Amino acid sequence: MPDIHRTTEQFEVAATMAAIESMQGTLSMARALVISGREVELAGLDKEAQRLCAAVACLPSDSGQSMLASLIGLTREVDLLSVCIPRP
Repeated sequence: MPDIHRTTEQFEVAATMAAIESMQGTLSMARALVISGREVELAGLDKEAQRLCAAVACLPSDSGQSMLASLIGLTREVDLLSVCIPRP
């Protein structure tokens, strides 16, 4: 019989990883648009980042290590985008 608790944890980790990858893709696309001279609307990304942080915080403590590389990649993408956005 499968361990339902473990299966739920695995699902939550997979869903959080998918959210991290999705946000990284969104930021990468925004950066490409900014580099090409287009304006991008970033409203709502802060709320999505808050939800993502809350999801990571709710995961079992042993899950964090498996997400470390993805989270570092996400922060790098934020840094790259911030460098590309023209200052007012």
